Amino acid sequence: MIDTETAPRTHTETVRTQLLEAALAHAAFDGWSSSTFKKACDDAGLSSGDARNACPGGDLELIGFWSRQLDRQAGRKIVKAELAKMKIRERVTFGVLCRLEAIAPHEEAARRARARLLLPDAAGQAPQLLWATADTIWRAIGDTSTDANFYSKRAILSGVFGTTLSSWLNEDSADKPQAREFLDRRIQNVMDFEKTKGQILKLTADLPDIGGLLGRMRYGPGPRS
Repeated sequence: MIDTETAPRTHTETVRTQLLEAALAHAAFDGWSSSTFKKACDDAGLSSGDARNACPGGDLELIGFWSRQLDRQAGRKIVKAELAKMKIRERVTFGVLCRLEAIAPHEEAARRARARLLLPDAAGQAPQLLWATADTIWRAIGDTSTDANFYSKRAILSGVFGTTLSSWLNEDSADKPQAREFLDRRIQNVMDFEKTKGQILKLTADLPDIGGLLGRMRYGPGPRS
């Protein structure tokens, strides 16, 4: 079953939910394609016109819709946890695991979705979905950054989640011990990076604004009094 805790609020969402429920069963065997989209239309009792109005992007749009549903499902689970008792590393790890575990009922469909997103016509969509997942996790664990850290955190976590997802889906064991160990190593890399970045910022806190100095050099010293 897909996430149904939050009922669809619009006709478009209702149609997309119906299509997704029908498509997941086919995608596990046939992959994500125009054929799978058509079968989902037939199973959901929808005309091709209604289906295309709700999902003009076809199977790729359904994958995106599913990914956002999984993000919301994981986000709700994360915010309900006792995050105050966790260190930042534990929060990030917990957040990533919540999102990965949300895939559990449909792992084969997720494997096929990953393969579909590697095709040229999905080149722009895959990074966007990874970014959205990373953003969901950071917001859910309480990140309030608004400066450059906002972007660097999400860029780094996008990479962590994307590589861990591959490990997760490639492992047959239900407990995913190898993927969990892989995630621990990647999170450690992130923590090491943040520690190094913090040390550099501390060491350079009293130095002149190099960017400002270079900018003034580029345009000259300005008018003299």
